[in-house]
Amino acid sequence: MKKLVVLFTAILAFTITTNAQQFITKNGKISFYSDGPLEKIEAHNSQVNAALNTETGAIVFKVLMKSFIFEKALMQEHFNENYVESDKFPNSTLKGKVTNAKEIDFSKDGTYEADIEGELTIHGITKNVKEKGTFTISKDGIHGESKFMVKLADFDISIPGAVTGKIAEEIEITVDVMLKPYKK
Repeated sequence: MKKLVVLFTAILAFTITTNAQQFITKNGKISFYSDGPLEKIEAHNSQVNAALNTETGAIVFKVLMKSFIFEKALMQEHFNENYVESDKFPNSTLKGKVTNAKEIDFSKDGTYEADIEGELTIHGITKNVKEKGTFTISKDGIHGESKFMVKLADFDISIPGAVTGKIAEEIEITVDVMLKPYKK
């Protein structure tokens, strides 16, 4: 856990300048959903680290894979051991930028569309991504939401032959974070 905190702090220091508005969370939520012919698979993770620099648009996410909780313990075990190999690839990350950050008034309450580009790393494979999301600005902070699809094959996550065609090859990812001002 100490290594996770040190790495996350280093990422924050690297991507955020001292005069910029910095917003973070250590308890963001990410879930995924897969609806295949054999079974619906759903998991939730509420220990997501995220940071946003509203001046530059830099955004980072770090997700501990073993923190995904499934309804069935056996699914969780298969997810960690056979699919994402959590011992070998313990984290997923997104390092990117809100490309339209200059169009978002982070000082004014409201809901704004966000265009996000970056590098998504899952299962040790990094891919460039472009996704849309929303930021809702309020006195409570910045509420960020996004929903997008990920193809398992793009991240070298293979489906065992016994269940090929019975489990969806794409999963829906839902992101829900409440970012608060960072205080030094």
